Amino acid sequence: MSTENEGTAVPAVPPAPSSAPAAPPAAPAHSDAAAGEAESTPVHEAVPQASAPAPQPGPDPVTEPMPATPGAPAQPAYAAHESAPPQSGGAGWPPPPPTLPSYGGGGAGHGGEPWGAPQPPAPRRRGGGLIAAVVAAALVAGGIGGAIGYFAADRDGNGSGSTTVASSDTPKDFKRDPGTVAGVAARSLPSVVTIDAQGTDGEGGTGTGFIYDKEGHILTNNHVVASAASGGGKLTATFSNGKKYDAEVVGRAQGYDVAVVKLKNAPGDLKPLALGDSDKVAVGDSTIAIGAPFGLSNTVTTGIISAKNRPVASSDGQNSKASYMSALQTDASINPGNSGGPLINSAGAVIGINSAIQSAGTGGMGQSQAGSIGLGFAIPINQAKNVAEQLIKTGQPVYPVIGASVGIQQGNGAAPGGGADGAQISTQGNASQQPITPGGPADKAGLKPGDVITKFGDMPIDSGPTLISEIWTHKPGDQVPLTYQRNGKETTVTITLGERKGDSN
Repeated sequence: MSTENEGTAVPAVPPAPSSAPAAPPAAPAHSDAAAGEAESTPVHEAVPQASAPAPQPGPDPVTEPMPATPGAPAQPAYAAHESAPPQSGGAGWPPPPPTLPSYGGGGAGHGGEPWGAPQPPAPRRRGGGLIAAVVAAALVAGGIGGAIGYFAADRDGNGSGSTTVASSDTPKDFKRDPGTVAGVAARSLPSVVTIDAQGTDGEGGTGTGFIYDKEGHILTNNHVVASAASGGGKLTATFSNGKKYDAEVVGRAQGYDVAVVKLKNAPGDLKPLALGDSDKVAVGDSTIAIGAPFGLSNTVTTGIISAKNRPVASSDGQNSKASYMSALQTDASINPGNSGGPLINSAGAVIGINSAIQSAGTGGMGQSQAGSIGLGFAIPINQAKNVAEQLIKTGQPVYPVIGASVGIQQGNGAAPGGGADGAQISTQGNASQQPITPGGPADKAGLKPGDVITKFGDMPIDSGPTLISEIWTHKPGDQVPLTYQRNGKETTVTITLGERKGDSN
């Protein structure tokens, strides 16, 4: 649906008369000139816009991770960054992400206007006149200002002087405060790398990573290095000073969308970025994102933390498997190529790994690749650090599990019959997996197929992806309160999380 204004065109300005009117006769020398009254122009009142209807509560979107940016072309083409939509109905665990349209366009089964982007009403005819009046006023004001400026300059220097003012108090050894964006960027950029990943078939692209330790380990996203990791591809990491090093994959976790690579022949002067505490992040905190959007290395953007604990399910479109995170949401500009880069706080500490964006493109997930609209998502660094340590130590991830399969419906009546929102345990299994693992955590806690989980710990649960995102913020062995509904009755139990090693096939 077009969002262009469809109002009436602004009336044309009447043409100026072809000749000036004759000058009035001069007044007598000793008579006072008649004082003319200037017409007073009425102030135009803006027409109030109709209030947009309040958005209905709904689930958080399934977002697509920022695909690794192909080698930067002369002119960036968004189509080069598209990824195929994920296939639904794939076997295995975790379940695939629901095939939902991106914001800005409807998809199958989702009619109506895009969420959060109502179509603006068509402007009224009088609105065009108001716009013309405002423009005219601006032009007139500009002309008056220019005349006054010229008059002042001419009186001050007979028309030959300059009206510019030179700063006389800027010291030659000017240094920026370490707490400013410029100060944080200057300290952080030498520890951020641009990753080029190429598969054996020539496919690949560009992403970002940052120095994790002095041994040369680099933390990034799994989807940045996936093309090179499968099939013996090639990885390189380029620092902000232009030095390039070969690298190799140490381990990767598809479910978490985290990967660790290591530099070959790493230099001895590496400076790892300090890691912050993502649990202490507050909404409104300042953020700084560093990466290589569309291949433009060493790009720094700023914003704030817009939300916390945002459940996000994403897929790179290469298979039916999804990544889940309870993300930090930021409005710092993040684009394809920022993937794997650090999200930094005002103290210069990493609080997250930039991983996914929500685009405003139409056509559904994977059908377009627009730029940033201020909806970026980062993996909290506390979770990423735990995964990185697992990968460095064993080469494979460890996932906490409850031993039950849940549906991926997104809230709003996910339970049978349009009941309460939540994550429903599947009523039927398949040849390789039962709805509830016998002897597993859910079985021991008394859960049964068809139960609807509505709360996990302190977090309300509105869907399967939300539940998985919350489970994966914990560790195996953690004991967590879990609330579920069965036949209209609500029950709370304590469940001890189990574990699964490696990504499922």
